[in-house]
Amino acid sequence: MLRVLGVDPGLTRCGIGVVDIDPTRRASLVHVSVVRTNPATPLEQRVLAIAEGVAALLDEHRPDVVALERVFAQHNVRTVMGTAQASGVVLHAAAARGLGVALHTPSEVKAAVTGHGAADKKQVTAMVQRILRLDAPPTPADAADALALAICHGWRRGAVSALELGGGDALTPAQRAWRAAEKSAATPRLDG
Repeated sequence: MLRVLGVDPGLTRCGIGVVDIDPTRRASLVHVSVVRTNPATPLEQRVLAIAEGVAALLDEHRPDVVALERVFAQHNVRTVMGTAQASGVVLHAAAARGLGVALHTPSEVKAAVTGHGAADKKQVTAMVQRILRLDAPPTPADAADALALAICHGWRRGAVSALELGGGDALTPAQRAWRAAEKSAATPRLDG
C-alpha cells in the first residue's frame, strides 16, 4: 500500500488530501482538509499557519511520499508568489521528515484522473468522487485538487509499487508502458 499526501498549494486555501493506493490502483480516502488563512493576516503568520497545518498532517498520517502541484507561470504575479510560498513550506516540511516530493503539473493531474489534460475543475471533482467512492464531491475545489494530485502520483507510482510487491503480471498495459518509460528515463546514457 502506498500512502500519498497531495497538496494543492495556496496562501488563502491550501488543499491537503491523503490517499492510500493499493497495487491494483484502487484508491481509498484517508483524509481531506483545507488549511485556510486570512488575507488580512501578516504574510509571515499566514506562512506559519500553513507550515503548522502541513506538519501536523504529515505527522498524523505518515505518508510515503508527498505530491505537490508544480508552480507554473500565470499572469497574476501575486497568485504565483502565494503558491510558491506555500509550496516552499510543503517542500521544507517533507524534507525535514525525509519524504520525497513529486511535482505534477495541473494538466498532468487532470489527464491522470479524467483522461483529458484540459478537463475543468467540475470534471476533476466528479472523477475524484467516483475514484474514491465518496457519497458527495469533496469541497472546496482545493480539497478535490489535492486528492487528484495524490491519486495522480499514486497511479503513476503504482506500476513500480506493484512490481515491488511481486504483482508484475497484474499490471495494466498503461502501467507497463509507464514502468518502461520510467526505466528508460532513469537509465544513464553512456554516450552523453
